[in-house]
Amino acid sequence: MADPSSALPGDTLDARVRAADIDRWLSSRFVADERLRADLVALYAFEAELMAIPARVTQPLLAEMRYVWWREQLDGVFAGVARKGHPVLEALTDIAVRHRLERGPFDALVEAHIGRVHGEPHDIDAFYVGPMQVAARILAGPGFDDAVVEAGRVRGLAQTGHEAAARALRGRANAGVRGLPAAGFPAVAAAALVRPEAPEALKRLRLVWAVARGRL
Repeated sequence: MADPSSALPGDTLDARVRAADIDRWLSSRFVADERLRADLVALYAFEAELMAIPARVTQPLLAEMRYVWWREQLDGVFAGVARKGHPVLEALTDIAVRHRLERGPFDALVEAHIGRVHGEPHDIDAFYVGPMQVAARILAGPGFDDAVVEAGRVRGLAQTGHEAAARALRGRANAGVRGLPAAGFPAVAAAALVRPEAPEALKRLRLVWAVARGRL
């Protein structure tokens, strides 16, 4: 099965992520190292492709088929063999190899998406915690999975309409991210944005404040 979401002429991963996930795109702007910023964007572009599938097909079975296609492509990604001509998979393969990423969070994310198209509840850890742990590894190296768990849950709660619960969890999240190097903070910074509907200008200011303090 060919993937219909491969890049159109002039398309860029950065532009895809900005359109699909403004919160994490804005957070990635605080990564000073250009290569690491591009690595983070590659991860988010993969997630954006998965998120877009239900909007492209309306039948759960067809959506599941597309998710299965992506799961199968992970075989090549984690074997270091990119699907040629597919910019998301090529970029994902590159970061998986260079950062020695583990496959588990990626499989869990795909499975969570399959569950969602069949009406299952949001798996907060699969959708938000796992990807945030991968992002932290990209920016700060291994060893910080536990530090970002609560931050991932804050983001997940906010994104699923539980703003009050997200705010209540921020104290525990901040206790965790104190163990994260400053270079890794952009991996969790989007958790500071507990109002998804807020204007972009306000989000930018909130992120500047969060990054400056190292707190969500």
